[in-house]
Amino acid sequence: MRRVDTGTPSGTAWDPPPDPRTWDADTAVTALYPAHYRYLVRTAALLVRDAATAEEVVQEAFVGLYRAWPRLRDPQAALGYLRTSTVNGCRSVLRRRGTAEASLHLLDVPAGSDGGSVDDPAGAVAQRRAVLDRLGALPERQREVLVLRYYGDLSEAEIAEALGVSAGAVKSYASRGLAALRPDLEQLR
Repeated sequence: MRRVDTGTPSGTAWDPPPDPRTWDADTAVTALYPAHYRYLVRTAALLVRDAATAEEVVQEAFVGLYRAWPRLRDPQAALGYLRTSTVNGCRSVLRRRGTAEASLHLLDVPAGSDGGSVDDPAGAVAQRRAVLDRLGALPERQREVLVLRYYGDLSEAEIAEALGVSAGAVKSYASRGLAALRPDLEQLR
């Protein structure tokens, strides 16, 4: 099997063998896991604001793909299945937590660090943290759309499929989310 896209986070293309009936769940998970696991975990971490929980959500998505493989009609749909499962898993986590407003832990500076480097001064880290905190405070759908669009680099159609909404709804959520973030984004300029 040849992996088509190794450098982009959204990496939507992968080549199934000529006869999809030759694939089994083991082969599919073995091929998809190294190609997409890290991207899915980073996406989930932005949604649930906790790296360990994000890893669990993505692991569950892969387990779900493994179990659902016999029912999956098109092997090329496997990546879409994983994205949708990851987003749905994140929603479940947030519901169980009882709040979607927990602070983001992705950019916490390790103890003993000065908070920056030559390429990323402390002020820039603080500004990014403020934007991520504001992103975390957005309504769930707006946050999901913005993370999938600007971090995941997904198209409107791919986001609509992953979230189970129309492309028009994706545009609306993105517009409202960006309007809410605009003051924070303008400070970064």
